[in-house]
Amino acid sequence: MAFFTRQEIIQGLTRLGELAQARGTHIELTLMGGAVMVLAYQTRPSTRDVDVFIRAPHEARIVRELAKQVASERGWNEDWLNDAAKGYLVGISAGPTLFSAPGIVADALSLPQLLAMKFCAWRDDVDVADARRLLQELASSQGKDQIWNSVEPYLVPGDQLKAQYAFLDLWESLYGTD
Repeated sequence: MAFFTRQEIIQGLTRLGELAQARGTHIELTLMGGAVMVLAYQTRPSTRDVDVFIRAPHEARIVRELAKQVASERGWNEDWLNDAAKGYLVGISAGPTLFSAPGIVADALSLPQLLAMKFCAWRDDVDVADARRLLQELASSQGKDQIWNSVEPYLVPGDQLKAQYAFLDLWESLYGTD
């Protein structure tokens, strides 16, 4: 299994944009998961894949075809860019633009939605470390209740209780009890 560094993610997205532009289209992505942690927060050196929501073009198959071409050119797995994490999405929130080049723009989800996804997934030490970093970012300007209220609308139905326990446990480990 390959891992993608910051530089490789940028190279892949740049090439994806070039291919889109050559086809007369423009790609708009929302990045989530590890790619955001690598690009925006540099909290880890790499990620297993680049999780995205494809906003444009509306024919997502075009982006998938172009991503397969990038994979072929670079010797990467065909699913280096994928939408497998969409099962953790409840709506799409607007975050900052993390990457822009001719033919492509890639924004992040908002911090509360990224954190909600991490709490709902809560699979391994990577999710915990990512959630810790995101929580610290939010806690620099908000309190515990404000943060939970901003995260709650993005929780996947059925994962709310797990997410709440994860939040409370992480908050206590970072900031103690109320």
